[in-house]
Amino acid sequence: MKSLYRAMALGTLLAISYAVIAADTADPVIGTWKLNAAKSQVRAGAALAKSDTRTYTKSDGGVTFTWKRVTAEGRDITVTSTSAYDGKDFPVKGSPDIDTANAKRVDANTVETTLKRDGKVVGHSKRTVSKDGKTLTVVTKGTNANGDPFEVTLVYDRQ
Repeated sequence: MKSLYRAMALGTLLAISYAVIAADTADPVIGTWKLNAAKSQVRAGAALAKSDTRTYTKSDGGVTFTWKRVTAEGRDITVTSTSAYDGKDFPVKGSPDIDTANAKRVDANTVETTLKRDGKVVGHSKRTVSKDGKTLTVVTKGTNANGDPFEVTLVYDRQ
């Protein structure tokens, strides 16, 4: 009987240890990413931005995202948010197209996000960091604030 209890205790200890290790593992998206226009693609919607940089930092609320871009028309836009990858809605500031989103981690390198405006789903995004950690790919499909559809694949290089 002592062997069974020891095995259960060891199993519990290992499970807790793996959970702590997994929780402490660095998020591969943390860092600064610059758009690689040559590898990016717009299938519907506006043209690629003149410049586009994403920065992800670890924060108390999870991961804070800052997206700075200059649109094809020359307009500066800065979008910010903080997400915990828990599937709960979080505010998005600065976007003309969405005001909240929720994100869920699919695996160590992939996060899927549901985009919302006025409480209604207006798009979906899938963010993947390459296994070597050098490339970030964001595939997004939805409708903008004017109701126009867009579909883009944005490829970023780690800075």
